[in-house]
Amino acid sequence: MTRNMPSYLLALFLLLPAMQFAKAAPPASASCSPLLSHTFPRLQDEAPQNLCQYQGKVILVVNTASFCGFTSQYEGLEKLYAKYKDRGLVVLGFPSNDFGQQEPGSNKEIADFCKNTYDVKFPMFAKSSVSGSNPNPLFKMLIAKTGTTPKWNFYKYLIDRNGNVVDSYGSMTKPSSSSITGEIEKLLGEKI
Repeated sequence: MTRNMPSYLLALFLLLPAMQFAKAAPPASASCSPLLSHTFPRLQDEAPQNLCQYQGKVILVVNTASFCGFTSQYEGLEKLYAKYKDRGLVVLGFPSNDFGQQEPGSNKEIADFCKNTYDVKFPMFAKSSVSGSNPNPLFKMLIAKTGTTPKWNFYKYLIDRNGNVVDSYGSMTKPSSSSITGEIEKLLGEKI
């Protein structure tokens, strides 16, 4: 049947089942929280990453810097991620040069530093602004929802499985602190 068919019709014939399937599938953003409805370039290769892929997870969002007194928190963040990722936690890192010019490097330099120094495996995104007059869209919404702006590097926002901001934590609050781990434990135990 397809042997004598013109090539454009053959291509359409072969694509039709896939097109029908794609048409029947609901759009990815239909069930995504407005807070997570953003796309950012991945730090390592700048490939676009839609945050909706983390819908249904407990999320700890952190603005990071490589040359800060709090930089060692990368280690605590990675331990937190390793401990809880199988239960539904994800840590999202957003390098920023907003505070003290402590993240001056390129995305490649930042990615190399994170991997080589702290073996960071949690998702990291390209350097962006997280405060001031033009924060990236996620931080703009986090600031609006909490009424609090990052005051320095390693400021943290905790988001529940439904995409709602639960709390924010200053730079002095370590990832291993009971205020963070206790709330994460509680959120991980809740149903969506």
